[in-house]
Amino acid sequence: MKAVLYEIPPHWLAERKNSDASQWDEMWEGVLHMCPVPTTTHNNLAYDFRDHLKRWWAKPFGNRVHGETNLTTPEDEAEWTKNYRIPDLVLLDPPRFGIDRDKYMAGAPLVVVEVRSPGDENHDKLPFYAGLGVPEVWVIDRDTKRPEVFVLAAGGYAPVPADAAGWVVSPATGVRLTGVGGKLRVQVGDDPATLADLPDE
Repeated sequence: MKAVLYEIPPHWLAERKNSDASQWDEMWEGVLHMCPVPTTTHNNLAYDFRDHLKRWWAKPFGNRVHGETNLTTPEDEAEWTKNYRIPDLVLLDPPRFGIDRDKYMAGAPLVVVEVRSPGDENHDKLPFYAGLGVPEVWVIDRDTKRPEVFVLAAGGYAPVPADAAGWVVSPATGVRLTGVGGKLRVQVGDDPATLADLPDE
């Protein structure tokens, strides 16, 4: 269920800020979006995916992977708390390390990853990511583990079709993704040593 309030009473904001749930809240052009608390299934997929990418994509090639990062635009950096999104993962290659301000990132990562759970607004974030200039957005369904890879083109995102074997391949990273038996199957390039089904429990 969605609810829209013209103005939120201050005591509601104070209660929300003091709750664990507030860490997933986002501010969209000054409008507070209170996201549902991720489930264990959601978190297990996101954390295992992050760990796998760190081991096989980031460390071997000098890249970085971060989880649940506040992401804003360079134009909004001075008051970044008024306009930011929190993707489940962000992938950075070395030319993009400079956007990292520790508490937030100002600029376009190479890839943002969103795990889609019921009630999420993942696809509604695509215009923000496109405006930021993020080359790729990956959306992974929490329940089916089906991946979608979107590539920035002409100011919007176009989906990457699966190949004949069912893999969706990221042009920016070479990471291969598919859903198999309720798991997210991942492989970095053509290296079979990097093949894994996630979450790994």
